[in-house]
Amino acid sequence: MRKALAVGRKEFRQIARDRISLLILMFVPAFFLLLYGYALNFDVQHIRLAVHDNDRTTASRNLISSFVNSGYFDLVASVADANEYERLIDEGAARIVLVIPPGLQQRLLAGRRVPVQVIINGDDANTAATVTGYALGVLRTVSAQYQADAMTRAPGARLPVVNVEPRVWYNPELRSALFLVPGLIAYIGMISAVISTALSVVREKERGTMEQVRMAPLSTIAYVVGKTLPYFAISMCTSLGVVLASMALFGLPMNGSWWLLLLSISLYLAGALGLGLMISTAAESQQAAFQMAMLASFLPTMILSGFVYPIASMPVPIQVITYIVPARYFIVALRSILLKGAELSMFWPDLAALALYATFMLTMASRRLKRQWT
Repeated sequence: MRKALAVGRKEFRQIARDRISLLILMFVPAFFLLLYGYALNFDVQHIRLAVHDNDRTTASRNLISSFVNSGYFDLVASVADANEYERLIDEGAARIVLVIPPGLQQRLLAGRRVPVQVIINGDDANTAATVTGYALGVLRTVSAQYQADAMTRAPGARLPVVNVEPRVWYNPELRSALFLVPGLIAYIGMISAVISTALSVVREKERGTMEQVRMAPLSTIAYVVGKTLPYFAISMCTSLGVVLASMALFGLPMNGSWWLLLLSISLYLAGALGLGLMISTAAESQQAAFQMAMLASFLPTMILSGFVYPIASMPVPIQVITYIVPARYFIVALRSILLKGAELSMFWPDLAALALYATFMLTMASRRLKRQWT
């Protein structure tokens, strides 16, 4: 560990001398936050639907069928109580819950107004607004059908109406910033961490100092740890700075645990730094390393993480590819911590995936460096 710290001190001094790289690491993330936070505003298929049917009649089954047959909703669960559908929403297994009250069919046949509750997960403001519109459209269609039937049976009779009562959880105002900011944190953290480490080893090659490192009594593990420590510290400060700035500028809430937030960011950055080191072992110039880093970090994080485009709406082969993109798991963890205040038990598979990715990347980077030294 003492040797790794020595490499880390040397890398810190090198970063301090390279003022341009330091400015890029510190101020480009702030630029991205302001640009995308204020400028982006996104406007879905296969919406996961859970149903809490308290009536269990022909009318309630027809109502559920109207949602499923609309082509927008996929029925994923029928729940028995509020605790169960709350768990499904917290885990992300359901995005919308249809709560059908008891006596639905009796009230409709009697020509009385019937309140039907729709609970929507609002952690993705853009999707929540779209889902709300879809649900209102389905319920209005069902209500119109009952009105037409009632007019046919008894002209002038009181018309039954299905009255929707939408409830949006975690983001009731449907503010896009609360959806964008977790994705921006993932995007900014990945870009800054991968590029910084991708250039660090290549810089040693171009300056001819790699031969001196090879001759030093230093193991590849100590070298990798020493190389990543400075950039890990800088990237961690940058990520936390983005979180704090988002709280001040966009009203981002912090409903969960700070320790879980730090753990999630640490695992994510460790994997990003490992990816950067992998790239640096393959590239022969800083220009090539920069291009490879942008290709490996920018496009997957922006397009395949669920940040911009819902993964459920992607073709199945593309959905399979998203499982190797760490930002996919990191965004889920961030939204669970910041917006939902969820416990670790709700999203631990995502943290486990991040830990596995970080371990794999750092191990592969160490092995590649070791082969190059021998």
